[in-house]
Amino acid sequence: MPGVAQPAYRKRLAYQAGLLGGICAIVSVLLIIGNHETRGAIADHIEEEKRATLAAVLPAQLYDNAPLAESRKLPQQGVFTSPPVLYPGSHSGVFSAAALLTSVYGWGSEIRFIVGIDASGEITGVRVISHQETPGLGDKIDIDRSGWINGFNGRSLANTGEAEWAVKKDGGEFDQFTGATITPRAVVRGVHQSLEALDQWRRQQLAHAARADSAEEKK
Repeated sequence: MPGVAQPAYRKRLAYQAGLLGGICAIVSVLLIIGNHETRGAIADHIEEEKRATLAAVLPAQLYDNAPLAESRKLPQQGVFTSPPVLYPGSHSGVFSAAALLTSVYGWGSEIRFIVGIDASGEITGVRVISHQETPGLGDKIDIDRSGWINGFNGRSLANTGEAEWAVKKDGGEFDQFTGATITPRAVVRGVHQSLEALDQWRRQQLAHAARADSAEEKK
């Protein structure tokens, strides 16, 4: 039985192009609708992850504001591979704590981490957020792999001297990992730099407040 003859217009290039264009348009609309429907859920998930990360290094009782909503970038400096992001905490309007999110370069990868610091300048917690360090060696910086990262708790610029902010192989206070010294060395330097960055920011804030008070008195 002979096949049904196709209309001649279906063989034309314009028809084929139009058909393809129509299919692409439909797919695009479906993608836009899907993106619109999931955008809110994705944003909520990201925000929840940020809150969980902050809570891991900064006890909630230290502040009554919303540090995530008051974030600001600090200047690029030292060993950081990107400008640190500061999340300031306050209690009754007075500075009470802060968390700094930044990164350093480890053994062939960027290590992103967050440091919590109270008003006295002591570390309340450090957590590595992402890295690609060698499994079984450098990945011990991850709290899920070992408790090494907790060794920073309670440390400050006041109770740990400049030379002590190093791994023991370099004459410092912090353990290195067998077969992987570069990774912990990078994190130690990064945490130390975080303390210095916050100290510098606080000094600037105090100086600014002093100038404002002086100007007010002269009026």
